[in-house]
Amino acid sequence: MDFERVLTSVATFIRDRGQPWALIGGLGMAAFGMQRTTFDLDLVVPGEVQDDLIGFLESSGYSTLHRSSGYSNHVHDDPEMGRVDLVYVRGDTQRLMFRDLPMIKGPGGAEVPVLRPEHLAAMKVFAIKNDPSRTLRELADIQFLLTLPGVDHEEVRGYFLKHGLEDRFDELKKSL
Repeated sequence: MDFERVLTSVATFIRDRGQPWALIGGLGMAAFGMQRTTFDLDLVVPGEVQDDLIGFLESSGYSTLHRSSGYSNHVHDDPEMGRVDLVYVRGDTQRLMFRDLPMIKGPGGAEVPVLRPEHLAAMKVFAIKNDPSRTLRELADIQFLLTLPGVDHEEVRGYFLKHGLEDRFDELKKSL
């Protein structure tokens, strides 16, 4: 997948509508130094761009695999265009996530907005809650995020508490 090309295209579309966006997923983790293989582009975007953004992707040759109010997944027949997964946020969540986004070098070396480590961890806790088969992989990512300088451990702990997973957080803290 040509991450730089796809990211530039999608980010430009979103920015042209005056909306924020941020890198998440494997590339978001890589931006903070956790190298891993990833085959898709994951972004968090405001919910109000959902219809227009899906229309843009489909007009660019992507097929929509899944669509709900919170997520959509898109794949292109051309491997260079790859797969794009989107998370849509609204209201207080949107305001919180898009406040104070760090700018970090992304695909192609350009600075891109990435969710704060605490918010990446929150998304991973939510993934564990919704799909327990992802627990080990997501906990490994959260463990890495907790080692980054300045990360607010109590904020991350709060996301675990919110989903009834405080024992998992306690296990992670012991392993640090």
